[in-house]
Amino acid sequence: MPKHPAIDRRALFAGRFTNPNAVVRPPGGEIASILVQARPERLDDVATAILAMAGCEVFARDPKGKLVVVIDAEDSGVIGSTLNNIALLPNVYSAALVFHAIEAG
Repeated sequence: MPKHPAIDRRALFAGRFTNPNAVVRPPGGEIASILVQARPERLDDVATAILAMAGCEVFARDPKGKLVVVIDAEDSGVIGSTLNNIALLPNVYSAALVFHAIEAG
C-alpha cells in the first residue's frame, strides 16, 4: 500500500498546501471519508472486502483495528449505501462518516 504524504491540518484548513498538485479532486460527484473500527485480527479481510466495493480506497490503517476509507461516488445516496454496506461487513464494529464534500461542477 502506498504511503501518503502527511498533511499539516492547520495548513489544510487555511487553504495553504505545500504541494497543491498533490490534492486530487473528483471529476464531479462526491467524496467522503469513513472511519472503520474492526476486529484487529480480521483487519486484512475487512480491507479486502472494502476494496472490492466500487469507488472505495483504504487510505490508512492502524493495526489496532482501524481503517480510513475514502469513497468516491456520483451522489450521496451511493455514499450512504456504501457506508451501510461497510458497517454490515463481518468483523466490523462500526463505520462512521468523518468527511463529506460535493464537487461543484
